Amino acid sequence: MHTEDVRQQVQVITVGVTELEVSRAFYSEGLGWKPVLDLEEIVFYQVGHGLLFALFPILDFAADIGHAIAPNDGGFSLGHIVDTPEEVDAAIERARAAGAQILKDPQDAAYGGYHGYFADPDGHRWEIAWNPGFAVTSDGSVTLSV
Repeated sequence: MHTEDVRQQVQVITVGVTELEVSRAFYSEGLGWKPVLDLEEIVFYQVGHGLLFALFPILDFAADIGHAIAPNDGGFSLGHIVDTPEEVDAAIERARAAGAQILKDPQDAAYGGYHGYFADPDGHRWEIAWNPGFAVTSDGSVTLSV
């Protein structure tokens, strides 16, 4: 693999929800899923080996990305976790060079990490992030290290 290549992995699927409490109850109580991190503003579930599924209020999600998301547009993003803030910069620049629409240039995140967003040619949102609370193993799996 070339040092400028981005690993072909998805470690986080984030969905925008209209009412976090309703969605939290659906997944946690209705489906019996156990959150690995349950905060007032976002909920993470470990789904399978090395994959996280997050619920994020749609308006907060749109604000985080920096672009409007209509509640009925199926708002979601695919997340790729990297090992350093510099890798976030490199991945966003590679996406930019490939023609991606940069939705949010890399910057410090409210959670203490560093991230940016881009949209692929069909408008699918990707977040590239370094998060000090995530542990990425050598096989690319990610877990919350809280």
